Amino acid sequence: MLEAQHVGAGSSSRTAAGIRQQFSTPVTVAGMRYAVDFYAHFRERVGGEERPIVQQGYLFLLAMQEHLDEAAARVGMQARLGVPAEFLDHDALAQRFPWVERSAVLGASFCPTDGFLHPATVYNEAMAAAVRLGARLFQHAPVTGCERSGDRIVSVSTPKGTFGADLFIDGTNAWSPRLARVLGATELPIAPLKRYLWFIQRDGSLSADELSAMPLTITPSGAYCRPESRESLLVGWAHDALPEPDFDYDDQDRVDEPYSHKSGTDSLAFSAWANVAEVIPQVGEFAGITATTSGYYATTPDHNPFLAYDPQAKNLIRLAGFSGHGAMFGPFTALVAATLADTGHDVSHVSVGFTDVPMHDFSIGREYRHAERLVI
Repeated sequence: MLEAQHVGAGSSSRTAAGIRQQFSTPVTVAGMRYAVDFYAHFRERVGGEERPIVQQGYLFLLAMQEHLDEAAARVGMQARLGVPAEFLDHDALAQRFPWVERSAVLGASFCPTDGFLHPATVYNEAMAAAVRLGARLFQHAPVTGCERSGDRIVSVSTPKGTFGADLFIDGTNAWSPRLARVLGATELPIAPLKRYLWFIQRDGSLSADELSAMPLTITPSGAYCRPESRESLLVGWAHDALPEPDFDYDDQDRVDEPYSHKSGTDSLAFSAWANVAEVIPQVGEFAGITATTSGYYATTPDHNPFLAYDPQAKNLIRLAGFSGHGAMFGPFTALVAATLADTGHDVSHVSVGFTDVPMHDFSIGREYRHAERLVI
């Protein structure tokens, strides 16, 4: 394992870490059902003391009839794949989640086994397990060059030495396009887009118990929130952003003024807070925003990752372009990687036990025919 900085230095430590099966692409739903089950049994399969998944649900709030109709259809598809998703009409939503402002929404979709992750537990315990099984970890070892023989990579160069292998795996996500240039691999259409998260201190009538039990909740306009602790609410909101292909590690923590909670009430931070408060009025009573953090989505044209062998480097597996879903998709990604390593070539399907997942939507060179709409 060659880490350019240290374990967790990239997007994994800067994520809202939601995990859900409520996707609009059937193959992603199936992959995520596998991932949720894996994380639910993480301690038995990987080790560690802490269960890294908090299954308090994912609640998509809806305010337009066409979105209700689309959600009902998605829930039906998800249910056919074994996901316990539910469609909640206006009355059912009010009964289940009385803290939602009834006048602001018409209904919702909800899945109780969704939730969010503790990402540091995931990557630290997974790395510890890999080392116990014989893996070698080299930190501060960015790949700076490679030796090739025809269409295969022979070795890669780093400040920690040169490493030869029969098989190489690119798990660099937002860094993948620049690594591809070093390796002579295919430059995939992955755009690094900056995303921000804010933390709001609890106060007012919403108790610590009520806050800590909330599901990850998405408002009709796309702002979202989840409990970070009993006293803090994490809030995010997607926004238009230009790709930053030459970003560096320090840029991950660069908070631009329009998005900082220190920039005044005109910043996106306060707009996101106000948006959440429109549908959860008690959040409007909170004490204030205490911090802003940021990182990069590695976004693809259809918001699906690439999970395949590289056409220009035949012994290189590309696992990149997760569009904000890297942590939640991790167990399925690992299963795909193991399958590709065992076979030595791309495959048409990967078995997740309860079904076979077609791999076309994760292939390199695919037609971007269906963009995953639920990107939070």
